[in-house]
Amino acid sequence: MKHIKIAAGLAHVNYGHIASVVEEASNAGIDYIHSDAADMHDLKNMQLMGGHQIIEAIRPITDKHIECHIYTKDMDRLFIEKIAAAGCNMLIIPAENFLGAPLAYIINYCREFGMKVGLTVGCYTPLCFVDEAIYDIDRLQIVVHGVDETDGKDNWGWRKSSLDMIRRARKMIDEKNPKCELAIDGGLRFDNMDPLIECNPDIVILSSAIFKDKEGITAGVKKCRAAIDAASEKFGLE
Repeated sequence: MKHIKIAAGLAHVNYGHIASVVEEASNAGIDYIHSDAADMHDLKNMQLMGGHQIIEAIRPITDKHIECHIYTKDMDRLFIEKIAAAGCNMLIIPAENFLGAPLAYIINYCREFGMKVGLTVGCYTPLCFVDEAIYDIDRLQIVVHGVDETDGKDNWGWRKSSLDMIRRARKMIDEKNPKCELAIDGGLRFDNMDPLIECNPDIVILSSAIFKDKEGITAGVKKCRAAIDAASEKFGLE
């Protein structure tokens, strides 16, 4: 049975207790810490979230891989240098904002500072945006949020069209860069993931499913871990 990794996304956490919530999630069995960050443009409901200060605060309390997923329209060498110095292992940026030469510089800067690099294909962004970059990235992350399943309180589901995109992304990775991880992100909970797991991702990004579980963080991790493992076994993933 394939072990699909869980990345605990820090979009829906109490930042006043960031160290303790990360420590509990780590001890509960997550694989990665996914530190979400945002500027004033790309993530309108969570402006100015995250950054190198968060990574610096949590690095001493976990030995897990920490990745910075930044929603931004700009990126410079100084930012990359700062998150690397804070202990970040991977930088993930939106593909739609960094086509062409700017992405080449970012990839080189990440390599220089010993970090991996990933690209996010955002809501309704076509997969073709990564046709060229797929050869040189370590993560392809598909944002599966959808407007067809939301309660209006920032609890989004996933859009049905994302299933086809994930299947095509899996094929692209397998054919062009098998070392690249395929991740899915957005609207995922322990009780709605089966169709997406069948598409064979390597990583599932979970935030509210873990940090907003009514029974607590540890319970949230265990429910999601059980659901992912059961689906992986059911669909014969290896």
